[in-house]
Amino acid sequence: MPYPPPPRALPGPRRRTLLASAAGAALLAGCSAGPADPDGGTGGSPSLAQRARARAARDSEDLVARYDAVLAAHPAVERLVAPLRAEAVRHAEAFGGGASGPSSSPSATPPPSASASPSASVRAVPADQRDALTELAAAERTLADERAKALPGLPGELARLLASVAAAGAAHAFLLTEGAR
Repeated sequence: MPYPPPPRALPGPRRRTLLASAAGAALLAGCSAGPADPDGGTGGSPSLAQRARARAARDSEDLVARYDAVLAAHPAVERLVAPLRAEAVRHAEAFGGGASGPSSSPSATPPPSASASPSASVRAVPADQRDALTELAAAERTLADERAKALPGLPGELARLLASVAAAGAAHAFLLTEGAR
Protein backbone atom coordinates (compact mmCIF):
# COMPACT_ATOMS: atom_id res chain seq x y z
CA MET A 1 0.00 0.00 0.00
CA PRO A 2 1.52 3.39 -0.95
CA TYR A 3 2.24 5.96 1.73
CA PRO A 4 -0.07 8.97 1.83
CA PRO A 5 1.47 12.24 0.66
CA PRO A 6 2.98 14.37 3.45
CA PRO A 7 0.80 17.19 4.77
CA ARG A 8 1.38 20.48 3.00
CA ALA A 9 3.54 22.74 5.13
CA LEU A 10 3.57 26.49 4.72
CA PRO A 11 6.91 27.98 3.68
CA GLY A 12 8.97 29.75 6.31
CA PRO A 13 9.81 29.06 9.91
CA ARG A 14 7.35 27.21 12.08
CA ARG A 15 5.55 29.07 14.82
CA ARG A 16 6.98 26.75 17.46
CA THR A 17 10.52 27.51 16.27
CA LEU A 18 9.96 31.27 16.39
CA LEU A 19 8.37 31.13 19.82
CA ALA A 20 11.25 29.00 21.14
CA SER A 21 13.71 31.51 19.64
CA ALA A 22 11.85 34.38 21.26
CA ALA A 23 11.89 32.60 24.62
CA GLY A 24 15.62 31.96 24.27
CA ALA A 25 16.23 35.56 23.30
CA ALA A 26 14.24 36.74 26.32
CA LEU A 27 16.35 34.54 28.58
CA LEU A 28 19.56 35.86 27.05
CA ALA A 29 18.37 39.43 27.34
CA GLY A 30 17.42 38.84 30.96
CA CYS A 31 20.80 37.30 31.73
CA SER A 32 22.81 40.01 30.09
CA ALA A 33 20.79 43.09 30.96
CA GLY A 34 23.16 44.25 33.69
CA PRO A 35 26.83 44.05 32.72
CA ALA A 36 29.38 45.01 35.37
CA ASP A 37 30.95 47.45 32.90
CA PRO A 38 28.33 49.98 31.72
CA ASP A 39 30.12 50.27 28.37
CA GLY A 40 29.55 46.57 27.68
CA GLY A 41 33.11 45.30 28.09
CA THR A 42 36.63 46.28 27.13
CA GLY A 43 36.53 45.37 23.43
CA GLY A 44 35.73 48.29 21.17
CA SER A 45 35.54 51.98 21.81
CA PRO A 46 33.67 53.00 24.98
CA SER A 47 32.13 55.92 23.11
CA LEU A 48 30.90 53.56 20.38
CA ALA A 49 29.36 51.28 22.99
CA GLN A 50 27.75 54.20 24.79
CA ARG A 51 26.31 55.58 21.56
CA ALA A 52 25.02 52.16 20.52
CA ARG A 53 23.44 51.57 23.94
CA ALA A 54 21.79 55.02 23.94
CA ARG A 55 20.47 54.55 20.40
CA ALA A 56 19.09 51.10 21.23
CA ALA A 57 17.33 52.50 24.31
CA ARG A 58 15.90 55.39 22.28
CA ASP A 59 14.75 53.04 19.50
CA SER A 60 13.03 50.78 22.03
CA GLU A 61 11.34 53.77 23.66
CA ASP A 62 10.11 54.92 20.23
CA LEU A 63 8.76 51.43 19.63
CA VAL A 64 6.93 51.57 22.98
CA ALA A 65 5.35 54.85 21.82
CA ARG A 66 4.19 53.10 18.62
CA TYR A 67 2.66 50.30 20.69
CA ASP A 68 0.93 52.88 22.89
CA ALA A 69 -0.52 54.64 19.86
CA VAL A 70 -1.84 51.38 18.41
CA LEU A 71 -3.34 50.37 21.76
CA ALA A 72 -5.00 53.78 22.13
CA ALA A 73 -6.47 53.61 18.62
CA HIS A 74 -7.42 49.91 18.71
CA PRO A 75 -8.11 48.67 22.27
CA ALA A 76 -9.38 45.36 20.86
CA VAL A 77 -5.80 44.25 20.07
CA GLU A 78 -4.62 44.61 23.67
CA ARG A 79 -4.43 40.86 24.23
CA LEU A 80 -1.93 40.52 21.37
CA VAL A 81 -0.09 43.81 21.65
CA ALA A 82 0.25 44.38 25.43
CA PRO A 83 2.73 41.52 26.09
CA LEU A 84 4.88 42.63 23.13
CA ARG A 85 4.80 46.21 24.38
CA ALA A 86 5.89 45.02 27.82
CA GLU A 87 8.89 43.32 26.21
CA ALA A 88 9.78 46.53 24.36
CA VAL A 89 9.72 48.36 27.72
CA ARG A 90 12.09 45.73 29.17
CA HIS A 91 14.37 46.11 26.15
CA ALA A 92 14.56 49.89 26.68
CA GLU A 93 15.38 49.33 30.35
CA ALA A 94 18.04 46.73 29.49
CA PHE A 95 19.81 49.33 27.35
CA GLY A 96 19.70 51.88 30.16
CA GLY A 97 16.63 53.76 29.02
CA GLY A 98 13.37 53.97 30.82
CA ALA A 99 9.95 54.19 29.31
CA SER A 100 8.75 56.57 31.99
CA GLY A 101 5.27 57.72 32.61
CA PRO A 102 2.00 56.15 33.68
CA SER A 103 1.97 53.68 30.79
CA SER A 104 5.39 52.14 31.56
CA SER A 105 3.77 49.36 33.56
CA PRO A 106 3.53 46.24 31.39
CA SER A 107 -0.11 45.70 32.30
CA ALA A 108 -1.21 49.33 32.10
CA THR A 109 -3.41 50.45 29.28
CA PRO A 110 -2.01 53.55 27.62
CA PRO A 111 -3.76 56.80 28.37
CA PRO A 112 -6.05 58.20 25.68
CA SER A 113 -3.63 61.09 25.16
CA ALA A 114 -0.88 58.67 24.06
CA SER A 115 -1.86 59.10 20.43
CA ALA A 116 -2.03 62.88 20.73
CA SER A 117 1.65 63.41 21.58
CA PRO A 118 3.68 60.34 20.64
CA SER A 119 7.36 60.42 19.76
CA ALA A 120 8.27 62.25 16.57
CA SER A 121 9.01 58.92 14.86
CA VAL A 122 5.47 57.67 15.44
CA ARG A 123 3.12 58.34 12.58
CA ALA A 124 -0.64 58.37 12.71
CA VAL A 125 -2.15 54.97 13.39
CA PRO A 126 -4.23 53.57 10.53
CA ALA A 127 -7.96 53.37 11.19
CA ASP A 128 -8.03 49.74 10.09
CA GLN A 129 -6.88 47.35 12.83
CA ARG A 130 -5.10 45.03 10.38
CA ASP A 131 -3.20 47.90 8.82
CA ALA A 132 -2.17 49.14 12.27
CA LEU A 133 -0.80 45.71 13.21
CA THR A 134 0.93 45.39 9.84
CA GLU A 135 2.67 48.76 10.32
CA LEU A 136 3.68 47.80 13.84
CA ALA A 137 5.11 44.52 12.53
CA ALA A 138 7.03 46.42 9.86
CA ALA A 139 8.48 48.75 12.52
CA GLU A 140 9.60 45.76 14.60
CA ARG A 141 11.12 44.04 11.54
CA THR A 142 12.95 47.19 10.42
CA LEU A 143 14.35 47.80 13.89
CA ALA A 144 15.45 44.17 14.22
CA ASP A 145 17.27 44.42 10.89
CA GLU A 146 18.97 47.68 11.90
CA ARG A 147 20.09 46.15 15.18
CA ALA A 148 21.51 43.10 13.43
CA LYS A 149 23.50 45.37 11.09
CA ALA A 150 24.88 47.32 14.07
CA LEU A 151 26.45 44.26 15.72
CA PRO A 152 29.94 44.28 14.12
CA GLY A 153 32.41 46.25 16.17
CA LEU A 154 30.39 46.28 19.39
CA PRO A 155 31.80 44.85 22.61
CA GLY A 156 30.79 41.25 23.35
CA GLU A 157 28.21 41.74 26.09
CA LEU A 158 26.47 44.62 24.32
CA ALA A 159 26.55 42.73 21.01
CA ARG A 160 24.92 39.70 22.66
CA LEU A 161 22.23 41.87 24.22
CA LEU A 162 21.56 43.68 20.95
CA ALA A 163 21.42 40.37 19.05
CA SER A 164 18.97 38.94 21.59
CA VAL A 165 16.72 41.98 21.36
CA ALA A 166 16.91 41.88 17.55
CA ALA A 167 15.83 38.23 17.61
CA ALA A 168 12.95 39.09 19.93
CA GLY A 169 11.94 41.92 17.60
CA ALA A 170 11.86 39.52 14.65
CA ALA A 171 9.63 37.18 16.65
CA HIS A 172 7.38 40.13 17.57
CA ALA A 173 7.10 41.04 13.90
CA PHE A 174 6.04 37.47 13.09
CA LEU A 175 3.43 37.42 15.88
CA LEU A 176 2.03 40.79 14.84
CA THR A 177 1.85 39.66 11.22
CA GLU A 178 0.00 36.51 12.25
CA GLY A 179 -2.31 38.58 14.46
CA ALA A 180 -3.17 40.86 11.53
CA ARG A 181 -4.54 37.92 9.52
